[in-house]
Amino acid sequence: MPILSVKGLTVTRRGTRILRGVDWRVEPGEMWTILGANGSGKTSLLSCLTGFLTPASGTVTVLGETYGASDWTQLKKRIGLVSSSVRQMVEEGEWAREIIGGGRYGQINFWGKLTAADHRQVEGIARQVRVTALLEREWAVLSQGERQRVLTGRALMAEPELLILDEPCAGLDPVARGRFVDFMQKLSVQNRGPAVVLVTHHLEEIPPACTHVLALHRGAVAAAGPIREVLTDSLLSRVFGSPVSVSHQHGKWELRLPDGTGASRAAF
Repeated sequence: MPILSVKGLTVTRRGTRILRGVDWRVEPGEMWTILGANGSGKTSLLSCLTGFLTPASGTVTVLGETYGASDWTQLKKRIGLVSSSVRQMVEEGEWAREIIGGGRYGQINFWGKLTAADHRQVEGIARQVRVTALLEREWAVLSQGERQRVLTGRALMAEPELLILDEPCAGLDPVARGRFVDFMQKLSVQNRGPAVVLVTHHLEEIPPACTHVLALHRGAVAAAGPIREVLTDSLLSRVFGSPVSVSHQHGKWELRLPDGTGASRAAF
């Protein structure tokens, strides 16, 4: 059974097609990166996968459950999501311990009481995402990188079968970004870990464990397949609407502009 399967997915807003007949399939053992310029449809695709957006046509099947024929509220508990939409909802006075623990109950700004078992699980996950020293700190005093690790811990608290990381390195400095990429690498290769889908438009954020890439362009699939077949000069030049070149050294991908300067942090 595939981790997810999208067939003929079309999304329309006010008469404008945001997604146009997207077909995509993720098999067990694969790690995918969704790549595309701003406005390519990445966010709309994620919204369909997580049940926050109803498509105009097509089918979405995640972890064996099909949208419209299954209880999506229960399904969402099996999907971990780290995104700016979650980050913006956390209150500044919330403690890191409660943020992580609330993930088990699908709550943001946790209003319940963690059990002894919850506390043990929180502390185990905190070690995994390297935030043990932050558990008794408030959200307001955490750095961007610390917040991302805490939110990843929150997503892992529910022991998801699928983990979606939506531009998790946005706003991070180069050191914090490198550390988070290393963390994604470890998470992707661990035994019995969740299937990981990364969403980005920066090639240097793709960890070596990534096996496949879905490239979107103007709401349609430009390419979907093994990473070395998709990340080519010609295809990414079309995806980003500008001549670029791609390099791959020591497990790291990089996008460069015609003058040879790094384009990895450019705003396409």
